[in-house]
Amino acid sequence: MSRYSQVLSNKSGQYLLISSFPARMAYGMISLSIFFKVQQATGSIAIAGLATGINGVTGATTAGLRGTLIDRFGMKIPLRFFAPSYALLILLFSTGSSKTQLVIFAGILGFSAPPINLSIRPLWKVTVPADQIRTAYAIDTAVMNSVGVFGPLLATTVSLNHSPQMALRICSLLIFIGGAALSMSPQLKKWKPEKKSASDLAVWRTPAMQLLMFEGVFIGLGWGAFDIAVPAFTTLENIPQRTGIIFAIMAAGNVVGGLVAGMVSKKTSSFAAFKRIYFFWFIFSLPLAFTYPNWSMMIVTASMSLMMGGLQVFYLEISEAVRPKGTAVAALGWLWTVEGTFASLGAAAGGFISEHYSPRYCLALTTTCVGIGYLIMRGGAGLLKAADRIPNEEEDTDALGANLDTNK
Repeated sequence: MSRYSQVLSNKSGQYLLISSFPARMAYGMISLSIFFKVQQATGSIAIAGLATGINGVTGATTAGLRGTLIDRFGMKIPLRFFAPSYALLILLFSTGSSKTQLVIFAGILGFSAPPINLSIRPLWKVTVPADQIRTAYAIDTAVMNSVGVFGPLLATTVSLNHSPQMALRICSLLIFIGGAALSMSPQLKKWKPEKKSASDLAVWRTPAMQLLMFEGVFIGLGWGAFDIAVPAFTTLENIPQRTGIIFAIMAAGNVVGGLVAGMVSKKTSSFAAFKRIYFFWFIFSLPLAFTYPNWSMMIVTASMSLMMGGLQVFYLEISEAVRPKGTAVAALGWLWTVEGTFASLGAAAGGFISEHYSPRYCLALTTTCVGIGYLIMRGGAGLLKAADRIPNEEEDTDALGANLDTNK
């Protein structure tokens, strides 16, 4: 645990975690806030799923572009432009009433999403020493996962007990506060975009990144369907309050899994650990389609989330190891573009399938996609050799940036 105390005692690390927390909470709330807003306004789960999916598609398809902007111009201007604009647009969306208006506005919201999570990972490299990066990623992943699930819990609670409009107003306030605080971080001055030479390949032309994107197609599709299947299942069974409980249990599992991964020795390669955890993630997902929104779904999703928390820590290290030079932010942005786009398609399809057939088909799709993702990563191991070795201290330092002033 001393590794965690070292990172958490770092004043710059504390600022990074605290300043980004409100905006991350807003991101955790926005999808279900949109879902309940549209569902209550139109009375249709399918239309609510469509609006949620379109919001995700437009946000995902532009994530790579926002990452490219940051790699080229820095973080300060994109954050200070997108955050207040997004907050204002959320308020406008909350006043909508017609089906067409809400669906179109949900798409506009996606286009304007500020690059909060895209900015955090590169900032850790100028915040902690190289030997603390894995632990910092674990803490950051734990925070991201917890708000990514406690956000939906808060959105569900506020939407059902008060109104979706109230949940959306809270999102707007949180994104404004978080975006403003992060844009004023002292670490923004220290982080400089990497220089890229003419011989460096683009993200889309790098074989290892192509493999990660291909895997992201299936993981996005499966988890997009899952994210809609759970609230759709509970709504159809007249127990919508259980949505928040299931997501809260997943949050706890994600946090624990991520923190455990952060204590794994640097003598274990990222890809080796990733493969082992991925296998168990698939095994634990096999009963998912046979569960009901009660103790059975809670147990299965809890075990899956333990694996997911660890996977994300090593996924960050893998993407960092295989990305082309000069794409510190854009690489992750384009990966999220692919995964997020297909997650949105999965969400849109999930709403239709859940309403006209059964949410269980969506849960089965999740398991199938996890299995395909595992086979892709195993089959493409040769392309990820850079992540399947133990770098020495000098290589770690060169890759992550030397001369780190870690306490300012």
